[in-house]
Formats: sequence, structure tokens, C-alpha cells
Amino acid sequence: MPVDISFNPSRTRASLVFSHDPGNLLTGEIVARLHAALEDLANLPHLRLVTIEGAGPDFSFGASIPEHLPDDIGRVLPATHALLSALLDVPAPTAAVVRGRCLGGGFELALACDFIVSSETATFGLPEITLGVFPPAASVLLPLRAGTSRATSAILTGEPRPAAEWRAAGVLELVAPEADLRVTVDDWFARTFERRSAEALRQAVRAVRVPIRDAVARDLPKIEQLYLEDLMRTADAVEGVRAFLEKRQPQWKDK
Repeated sequence: MPVDISFNPSRTRASLVFSHDPGNLLTGEIVARLHAALEDLANLPHLRLVTIEGAGPDFSFGASIPEHLPDDIGRVLPATHALLSALLDVPAPTAAVVRGRCLGGGFELALACDFIVSSETATFGLPEITLGVFPPAASVLLPLRAGTSRATSAILTGEPRPAAEWRAAGVLELVAPEADLRVTVDDWFARTFERRSAEALRQAVRAVRVPIRDAVARDLPKIEQLYLEDLMRTADAVEGVRAFLEKRQPQWKDK
């Protein structure tokens, strides 16, 4: 299954695992399946944590590049942003569990969670600028998580950064050896959320998410419009995507 949902015996924790070869790309189908899975969790009274992870060695390479050509992007981008908004409405704490590479749209998905926990060898980056575009949701989410300076550097340089750097920036909650990551997450859940009132957690996440939800509701539609109506009408945005698909260096026209 592209998206698998499992629960612990007491149904206090839900685990969503998404899968797409190669690299767990966030295709339109995966986005829709994840969104549907989140809606299925809306009325579980005892839920105390939802984790999201990519199957295999990497969390996600990001969005599907072919779907970022002009014919598809107007459908895919709003759907992806709707998924991130749905994550901010989940009535329980959420955590991205990251191994390997967490790039582009995958990093945006993780940033929409309340927590990110990762392996020590994980890397996080926003390489969209190398394709002649930029990450719309990260433009809103990352400054709130890491501060304006770090967000600007990550978005404008496109350089991936190791887990240790993002941990130091306060973006990651926990970092563990990859072999110990699952046990680390289990122990973290057992000593924190499993002991709490599910109702208290529901109300607390509503409260702590107010700044980020307000920013997403206020700013993301404007940035999405800029992306679709300004950026995607430029020659370089289309050239960057086509060059990637054709496995060649882009020939920028600077317009």
C-alpha cells in the first residue's frame, strides 16, 4: 500500500508509513492518500501521538518533479498545501520520524509536524532553487521553526544540512543512531504522551499551533499564488524542471 496505517494495542498511537519508489516521492497520489489517512484519525478519542515516516532508507526525496511542469503544478501544489494544513488540524501531537534524506517537499511535510525525530545520519535540505524554483511551504514554516537567517540560507543556497546542525537550531526534537531510532521513539512516547490525558493533549496542540496555523492561513495562499502565477510563468522555472528530467545542466535565461 502507498500509505499504511497501524496502531499500538491501546490505539493511543498511530503510525503512518508512506512508500513510493524511488525515494518516497510525494506524488499527487501519495499526497491524497496521506490526506485521507489523516482524516481517518480525526475521531479517535484516545489518540496521543501520530508518527509519519517514509518506508525504507530515506524519508522522502521530495515532490515528484514531473508533476511540477505547468500542466500539473496548479493541481498538485494546492493539494500538497491542503495536506500540510490537515496535519496542523490533527487532534493529537504529530512527529515525523526521519531516516536518510529528507528533501524538498519531504522536509516541508516534516516541518508541518509538531516534532521531528531523526537518525544521526539523516540530512535535510531544500534543493528547489537548483531547479529554478523555491519551496513555498518551507518559506512559511521554516522561519518559524529555525529563525529567518537559517531559513533564508537553507532556501536560497539549496544546500543540505546534517541532522546535528538542525538539532542545534532547535528544529529536531531527538536524534539517535539509526539502529536505535525506533526504540528511541517508543521510549519517548512512553515517558511523555502515553502518560498524558488525550483530551489535554488535544487542547494543548490547538493552543501551541495557533501561531503556525495563523501564519499558514495568512501567508501560504499568497506565496502559492506567487509560485503559480509569477514563478511558473518564467522560462527558467520550466527550464529547470525539464533539465532535471532530461539529465542535463539547465540553460538559464534569467527571465
